[in-house]
Amino acid sequence: MQLYNYFRSSASYRVRIALALKGIAYDYVAVHLARNEHLRPEFGDLSATRLVPLLESDGTLLTQSLAIIEYLEETHPTPPLLPAAALARARVRALAYDIACEIHPLNNLRVLRYLVHDLKLSEDDKNRWYRHWVESGLEVMERQLAAHPATGRFCHGDAPTLADCALVPQIHNAMRFDCPLGNVPTVMRIFDECMSLAAFSKTQPSACPDAT
Repeated sequence: MQLYNYFRSSASYRVRIALALKGIAYDYVAVHLARNEHLRPEFGDLSATRLVPLLESDGTLLTQSLAIIEYLEETHPTPPLLPAAALARARVRALAYDIACEIHPLNNLRVLRYLVHDLKLSEDDKNRWYRHWVESGLEVMERQLAAHPATGRFCHGDAPTLADCALVPQIHNAMRFDCPLGNVPTVMRIFDECMSLAAFSKTQPSACPDAT
């Protein structure tokens, strides 16, 4: 397998975590988004979306981090990242989607660039935008995790799931932008649990070969 990704991309980090949890070897291919390497023709020939992560598996190219992780779940089912029961799977997916669909799209690099370059927002206003959507989204996560009996050491039970693969990268980004996190204690407890595992700590942005 080859994973085209960028060290700071939270979507890429999700896939790196899943690959590590499942013990799947892969070649790390760096695509530096800040240097616009994803817009180069050679990457465009591989990816119509010009986004990372992009996973090459058995000659096929896969996009979208959660779809990639579900593919890994189906092809490498051990250890599982989705629970066996249908209702539990729905909960885990919903938690992951709350991050991937509700928080992340509003603060990824291309949105932040548009705010500054096209709408002419200042850096301070851009950061205020970022923090507003991250903080409000994480407050939703906190309410869902703190109130649910299925929350355990991790987002669901006592083993990492798809939801944890989504949560941890979002917290790393929040820390990078100095978002206050004291009001989400359940979220941060789970984050700390995750970061105690090598699959999360050894794939974090600062540990990547393209980290700058």
